[in-house]
Amino acid sequence: MVSYTARKIDLNTDAGESFGRWVLVDETQLFRYVTSANIACGFHAGDPVSIWRSIKLARSLGVSIGAHPGFPDLMGFGRREISVTADELKSYVIYQLGALNAFLKVEGMRMQHVKAHGALYNMAWVREEYARALAEAVYSYDSRLVLVAPYGSAMARAAEELGLKVAFEAFIDRGYTSDGRLAPRGVPGALITDIEKIFERVISIVDKNAVTTVDGRTIEVRAHTLCIHGDSPGAIEIARAVNQKLREVGVVLKPIAELV
Repeated sequence: MVSYTARKIDLNTDAGESFGRWVLVDETQLFRYVTSANIACGFHAGDPVSIWRSIKLARSLGVSIGAHPGFPDLMGFGRREISVTADELKSYVIYQLGALNAFLKVEGMRMQHVKAHGALYNMAWVREEYARALAEAVYSYDSRLVLVAPYGSAMARAAEELGLKVAFEAFIDRGYTSDGRLAPRGVPGALITDIEKIFERVISIVDKNAVTTVDGRTIEVRAHTLCIHGDSPGAIEIARAVNQKLREVGVVLKPIAELV
């Protein structure tokens, strides 16, 4: 069973998602306020130069690194659902972990965790076959890795059954539906950009294990790590403010590996 520590938390962000001359977010600022970074592996975003640059930056700032594999979908930023077999999904994930790990090896770093991206994350959240294939790919690559997954998800169950460590993740800049999943982008309340509302969400998760859904209900959400999307409007300001708020209320910020 996964342990849960209430007053210690990790702040993670999706990173390495720039491509060529296009820069998604200023990671030199964003990385100052997080403890873990999920680095894209080139399938949904990122290129070798930007991925390596993100890794070197994380290393210099003491940010722990995990892989952020997704579907091969650069045009759709990995947010379009793709139907694949279990073997195809495993090969996609293992390929991406290997690509990222090549740069980590050069930098003398170890991969801490794996967090699926976009549509892959959402599909593995509820679809047993995708969850199992994802967990099996991670386990076969390195059984010491931590799989980041939502509390109560098929992903978490699949990982636990294999003996993988699991870090429960909650989202502070996204709205939830009453079934415990993320509200689809475009739905009112799906994106949260107001700092005060984000503060309320953060404290509610850390102290009450709960969030208020887009339709006003209260659901249970446990977390070892809180996600700040790098492509969210004002991501740097959100990360800075949340980091400061957590410290003010006595929450200790630790990377994922120290919490599970």
